[in-house]
Amino acid sequence: MKKMSIKQLAKELDISTATISYIMNGKAREKRISVDLEEKVKKYAIEHNYKPNQLASGLRSGKTKIICLMVEDIADVFFATVAGHIEQIAYDKGYKIVYCSTKNDTKKTQELINTFRNRNVDGYIITPPNGIEQDILSLIEEHLPVVTFDRASKAPNVSFVGMDNFESSFKATNHLLEQGYQNIALVTLDSEQSQMNERLGGYEKAIKDSGKNTIIEKIEYTHRHDTAIIDQIEKLLVTNSTIDAVYFATNYLAVSGLDAINRLSLKIPDVLGVVVFDDNDLFRVHQPTITAISQPIAEMSVQLINILLNHLEEGKKYTPQTHISPATLVVRQSSVKPKGKEKKK
Repeated sequence: MKKMSIKQLAKELDISTATISYIMNGKAREKRISVDLEEKVKKYAIEHNYKPNQLASGLRSGKTKIICLMVEDIADVFFATVAGHIEQIAYDKGYKIVYCSTKNDTKKTQELINTFRNRNVDGYIITPPNGIEQDILSLIEEHLPVVTFDRASKAPNVSFVGMDNFESSFKATNHLLEQGYQNIALVTLDSEQSQMNERLGGYEKAIKDSGKNTIIEKIEYTHRHDTAIIDQIEKLLVTNSTIDAVYFATNYLAVSGLDAINRLSLKIPDVLGVVVFDDNDLFRVHQPTITAISQPIAEMSVQLINILLNHLEEGKKYTPQTHISPATLVVRQSSVKPKGKEKKK
């Protein structure tokens, strides 16, 4: 059936387009339109396949009921899972979600913000790369609410949802130390993102408290599971033969790391202990199973979308909120030394 326009609908019912617009936008009571006429219009609209033009409606009301989710990589399992959680909550509240990936590129992020601003998006959830602080402040000044996610923005008074990266990293490193591993390396990104700095800080604190030396390998942000990453981790393990455990600061670094470990035929956990930040199904089914920090994705997702929806309901003068969730260390085979090889008390 061909879609009917608002002008055609108005002509058929012999009423104004404004009346139809008020009814379809839930303003019938406000405009003193009778219940009988409201029901007649809605019934006729359904029968004749009339659907309001959301963009045009948004231009008139200032609201499009669309939220932009702007993350580092929407194909990443973590971000994709978050998207799945928030999409249903938003839908139940009458909002739709549009997704995009920044690839941690400042210029691309700025261009995306401008694109969606021009399309009258109502609010933004952003995992911000460095350098977009002014862009975020500009959105807020225009009364477009922003919630940052996963990594905090340096822009002041911005809502944030994340997890306790420092404490989680500290706990994971201490777990390896308690198992008797002596020379624990951290494989992380060469990044100034807040969450990566916090993971580095937690590792450094645990190693310092133990009186041991840090071994830190920073890898340039690049395509996931790049051969160059595997080569760099392999070189680290070959040139530092005393390393007996590795803590990977992201799950995709861990995937490359497991490739490097397999190349060298290093036995986990006998020769090399392994812990990963950010769990996924691969680590649960890998042999041996891999110990991982599990992020509270469902909890963070609920907080994330609810905070943004609250800001949208509060209007221009909303109060920024911060929610930090604890993570869980899921201990599996990769970090537990076989009996007889544990640290002596």
